[in-house]
Amino acid sequence: MSPPAPDVVVVGAGNAALCAALAARERGASTLVLERAPVELRGGDTRFTAGAMRVAYDGLDDILALVPDLGARERETTDFDTYPQDRFFDDMARITEYRANPDLTAVLVEQSLPTLLWMREKGVRFMPMFGRQSFETNGRRRFWGGLTIEAWGGGPGLLEAELAAAARAGARIRYRARAVGLVMDGARVAGVRVRGADGHVETIAARAVVLAAGGFQANAEWRTRYLGPGWDLARVRGTRFNTGDGIRMALEAGALAVGNWSGCHAVGWDRNAPPFGDLAVGDGFQKHSYPFGIMVNARGERFCDEGADFRNYTYAKYGRVVLEQPGQFAWQIFDAKVDRLLRDEYRIRQATRVEAGTLEALAKGLDGVDAPRFLETVRAFNRAVRRDIPFDPTVRDGRGTDGLAIPKSNWANPLDTPPYKAFAVTCGITFTFGGVAIAPDARALDAEGAPIPGLHAAGEMVGDLFYFNYPGGAGLTAGAVFGRRAGYAAAAFALGENPITEA
Repeated sequence: MSPPAPDVVVVGAGNAALCAALAARERGASTLVLERAPVELRGGDTRFTAGAMRVAYDGLDDILALVPDLGARERETTDFDTYPQDRFFDDMARITEYRANPDLTAVLVEQSLPTLLWMREKGVRFMPMFGRQSFETNGRRRFWGGLTIEAWGGGPGLLEAELAAAARAGARIRYRARAVGLVMDGARVAGVRVRGADGHVETIAARAVVLAAGGFQANAEWRTRYLGPGWDLARVRGTRFNTGDGIRMALEAGALAVGNWSGCHAVGWDRNAPPFGDLAVGDGFQKHSYPFGIMVNARGERFCDEGADFRNYTYAKYGRVVLEQPGQFAWQIFDAKVDRLLRDEYRIRQATRVEAGTLEALAKGLDGVDAPRFLETVRAFNRAVRRDIPFDPTVRDGRGTDGLAIPKSNWANPLDTPPYKAFAVTCGITFTFGGVAIAPDARALDAEGAPIPGLHAAGEMVGDLFYFNYPGGAGLTAGAVFGRRAGYAAAAFALGENPITEA
């Protein structure tokens, strides 16, 4: 006997989708989650992330509310500082060049801490990002860049905790169930059409639908159409299943397309990484310590200001810059002075690397690079480094260069201490910025700005939030915040109740 039609169908099974399912169940709506991937590949891009979540907090008390088991020594020897709501809002505005929708941004910022506390109540554990977001200075740990919290176990740990919570809450999940279209009853969304593993398409009736099926980053044709020539050559950091299905279905139902359709989150990614994410390696192919070295292209020349800002505020746009270089690659160069600062991803065996005792020997190993010009670039860079300002990786230290066509604004050190190490990177795309319009309660909006009855959206497929760039950790937080609100709003619509967006 077939199970009864659910009140709410959630399309997708990553962080945003599972938060929607948890919220819908909390409000008493029967919920079915449809996951396109097989069970062993479930979870969308969430499973490939490091689990960082940007959250506004006013000090140690807020950190302890998220991490109550934080040890006494960590409390005494760590400067967590604060990251108040106004700073989070300002970072969102500055990084997106003041294009982010202010209403959605306000919800993201104001609901970041309440949402993470709600997730903790559901069984998600958090911890400070000691390894990736802090450095030790004078015996104390100092966090930097406004990013302090990560899910226990990274993205995989976050996903497993949310899946367990969804199971406890009574949400059903179907795998290898690809939603291919929405069922309309006049102007109202009344269900979804689903293709199963056998290719058969069935209709699942529902009173409300939440689309949380990711962006279109795994669709090479769409990448080239919307992001531009060359984007078909980018590596995909995460799942192969985020091909824009949810966006397409929403647009076919009349949703308004909004946001930065020619923009995306893209990072420096190992040059020899596979075309799609590798679950065994996870996010280890990324290479994010470039602020402490230099990057050169095939011509042996620097092409960006590696120290323009904390990596949290530049890494998501520098992948595009790397893709624009000859051959779509670059080499990151470091010397022994900063080796201790390199993140763990530089030490995995899959890293494409060269190490040498002299710059001349290193130059010979930089595949595809003009070696003489590279050596000229390094000599010019070394001469330009300001030695009168102390190096401090925990602040924008102002230790830059003088007289270069492309300056380095912070954390400049001459490359003069062997051994020298170099790592080859290309562009790895994380998610796309263009998507569908939503109201602050995550109801999908049509071209007239009116809610489409029964349709809600969350996660990567929401537009009008990120433009050009992205503050690190804001994506998972946005998915959780708007996933939760989508679940509440969908349940309220399905059950004929007044919308409730917060607990």
